[in-house]
Amino acid sequence: MNVTKGDLALFSANSCLAYTELAKKISERLGVEPGKVQVYQEANRETRVQIQESVRGKDVFIIQTVSKDVNTNIMELLIMIYASKTSCAKNIIGVIPYFPYSKQCKMRKRGSIVSKLLASMMCQAGLTHLITMDLHQKEIQGFFNIPVDNLRASPFLLQYIQEEIPDYRNAVIVAKSPASAKRAQSFAERLRLGIAVIHGEVQDAESDLVDGRHSPPTVKNAAAIHPSLEIPMAIPKEKPPITVVGDVGGRIAIIVDDIIDDVASFIAAADTLKERGAYKIYVMATHGLLSSDAPRLIEESAIDEVVVTNTIPHEIQKLQCHKIKTVDISMILSEAIRRIHNGKFPD
Repeated sequence: MNVTKGDLALFSANSCLAYTELAKKISERLGVEPGKVQVYQEANRETRVQIQESVRGKDVFIIQTVSKDVNTNIMELLIMIYASKTSCAKNIIGVIPYFPYSKQCKMRKRGSIVSKLLASMMCQAGLTHLITMDLHQKEIQGFFNIPVDNLRASPFLLQYIQEEIPDYRNAVIVAKSPASAKRAQSFAERLRLGIAVIHGEVQDAESDLVDGRHSPPTVKNAAAIHPSLEIPMAIPKEKPPITVVGDVGGRIAIIVDDIIDDVASFIAAADTLKERGAYKIYVMATHGLLSSDAPRLIEESAIDEVVVTNTIPHEIQKLQCHKIKTVDISMILSEAIRRIHNGKFPD
C-alpha cells in the first residue's frame, strides 16, 4: 500500500500478547513495523506505558482491542494517548474496532450515559481521530468533538454468507427483535432474500421500562400536587407470546445483529425458529463478546454456527466451542489508516 512510513507510527495498546493479533495483521498489510512500546501492570495494578521510540511530528495510530478486562484496556488506551500527546505527536488516531461501553449510550433512570463519558475522556487525553466499527448506536459519534469513522463489517459477513453457506439462496434473514429489523432488512436486500422478525421476546435491559418513560405520577399522587390535575395512570407493557413474522419453514435461518454477548436471547430465538421449521440456524454479528459461559451455551444449543469478526479475539472461545467462526476485518481497518495518513478520509 502507498504509505509514507517515516511519519507514521503504529502501536498496540494491549499489554497481553494474546490480544495483539489484529495489530499484527494491520501492520503486515500496511508494510509498517509495529512501534516499540511497553504496556504493563505494576504490582499494585496501576497501568504503566513507556513509548520506546520518537513520535514527534508523526501520525500515531493506537490499536486497542477489548478483552475481558475492559477497564484495564481503557486505562491502557488513555495513558498511551496522553503519552503520545506529551511526546509531541502530530495526530493521534485511535483504532478501536469495538467501542467499549457502547451499550450504555442512553439515559436510564438514575443512571448515566457512560459512552459519552468515555468519549470525553479520550478527547481530553489527546485523541484527534477515531476509527471504529459498527457502533451500537450511530448517535455515539455525536459524543465526540473529533472526526469519527464508523466502518461497516457487513460486506465481510455478506461475503461469508455467499461463499461459506451452501444453498444460501434458500435462506431467510432473521431479526431476533423488532429493534434489529433495519439491519436484517439491509442484509436481505443485498442478498435478495426474504426477511423474518421475531416478536414478543423476553424484555431486555435496553427496553424503555428502565429509562423512566413508563412512570408518570399516579392519579393519587397528582392530586397531591394540585387538586384539579389529572394525569392518566401508566399502563405497564406486556410482551405478547413469541411469534415469527415471516416464513422460515424448510429454510436456512440467518440471525443478524451487531453484538453477541449474553447469548440467551439468541438461543431462545434459535429454539423458536426450529419449532417453526427452520432446518439450519446461523447467528452473525460484528462484535462477539461472548461473555461468561456463552461458548458452552452455544455448543449445547440449536444454533449451528456463530460467525463474528475479529474486532475482539476469540481464540479461547473457539477452543471451547467448535461452532464459533471468525471473519478477518483487518483489510478495511488498514485501508482506513492508509487513507487518513495520506489525507484521504474514508467515505
